[in-house]
Amino acid sequence: MPQETKKPKILVVDDEQVHRYMLTTLFSEWDWDSAEADDGRTAVAAVEEGPYDAVLMDVRMTTMDGMEALREIHAINPAIPVIIMTAYSSVDSAVAAIKQGAHDYLTKPLDFDRLRETLEVAMGHRRQSEAPSVSGEPFGEDDRIIGASESMQNLWDMILHVAPTEATVLITGESGTGKELIASALHYKSHRAEGPFIKVNCAALTESLLESELFGHEKGAFTGADRRREGRFVQAEGGTLFLDEIGETSPAMQAKLLRVLQEHELQRVGGQETLSVDVRILTATNRDLEKEVEQGNFREDLFYRLNVVVLDVPALRERKGDIPLLSEYFFKSFAEKNNRQVAGITPECMDVLGRYPWPGNVRELENAIERGVILMRGEYLDISGLPLTIQRWADKNAPEETAEPATLKEAEKALILKTLDETGGNRSEAARRLQITRKTLLNKLKSYEEQGR
Repeated sequence: MPQETKKPKILVVDDEQVHRYMLTTLFSEWDWDSAEADDGRTAVAAVEEGPYDAVLMDVRMTTMDGMEALREIHAINPAIPVIIMTAYSSVDSAVAAIKQGAHDYLTKPLDFDRLRETLEVAMGHRRQSEAPSVSGEPFGEDDRIIGASESMQNLWDMILHVAPTEATVLITGESGTGKELIASALHYKSHRAEGPFIKVNCAALTESLLESELFGHEKGAFTGADRRREGRFVQAEGGTLFLDEIGETSPAMQAKLLRVLQEHELQRVGGQETLSVDVRILTATNRDLEKEVEQGNFREDLFYRLNVVVLDVPALRERKGDIPLLSEYFFKSFAEKNNRQVAGITPECMDVLGRYPWPGNVRELENAIERGVILMRGEYLDISGLPLTIQRWADKNAPEETAEPATLKEAEKALILKTLDETGGNRSEAARRLQITRKTLLNKLKSYEEQGR
């Protein structure tokens, strides 16, 4: 994961000065650096001269439009993400831009929250292609953690910090967030990586079966025990044992687990021999264990043994900026797995994926994309390829046409008044500099007067 904290630098390309001013002002508020270009040709020259983390470019410009500039920019630097913006919203232009290599597509007036999410994901995607990162670093077999959001980068930083230690780690988060993936990362980034990684779902077994599964049993310990069996603790010797859904264990099982954590010893079911074990224990739960302790459902002493380091995996709805990365990753993976010749996900479909609340988190997204890839008939996955529950949600939650954001209006007003001051109140000259008609300028000034300027 990158450790640098340098400011992002964005190249803003738009032939309207008002929009360039608004965006560069906004980036300054975000503590980002930016530069301007008023046409595609100037943008291409700027990319040749200096490094940029992303390019935000209008598609319609008089001198070299956005599509042509996009091709030339990627010829110079194919790694730089280009986000196309336009007031002319259509599927055709969106698909054309993405097919030519645009990272994403936004419509004016811009939603500033989505703009920031899109840029952060784009810059994270670039880091992924240039260096090992949260979103691209494999840590065991085919497993990957996907995420360029700040919350996931912080989580990855904690994983790298904690993995080399022997600390017991409690992984918390809703079902489907990827807690097992985090446990796997902790194992494969530790000095125990060459040892076994054993997983046990505590919620899937009855108490008696779980005891036998974890500690093993002697021959004749119970009906059907026709031979000795080593438990998961012994099988994980020298490696890591991951106990998923630890909050579902009974008080009796909690007492037995506490002994192993304290003394690193255990006995098989029906046996007298004490076995020493060298195992790192990782646990996970979707419950609030502190509340379970208060209610008497979970042992306080075990809780504090498990609670040495807590890693909380955010819900997918809390890191929506990662949805495009996850969707693209799953889309490509399932297309390859199922031998499908596909091109991508339509902007409309990606918009729905980005807005849907995902109660089942990453697991639900993965299943939705897998279904879509298997059933899709054309080159692009569109809304009709999503599960019916998501389609119905999209029908009921179509985005409303929003008015121009207040921040844009304020930025536009500030620029107009500043230009009038610079021209000594000459409205014709101000309109020329602003690249708008005199009539448009007069109408805007009239509206400012009505608002009390």
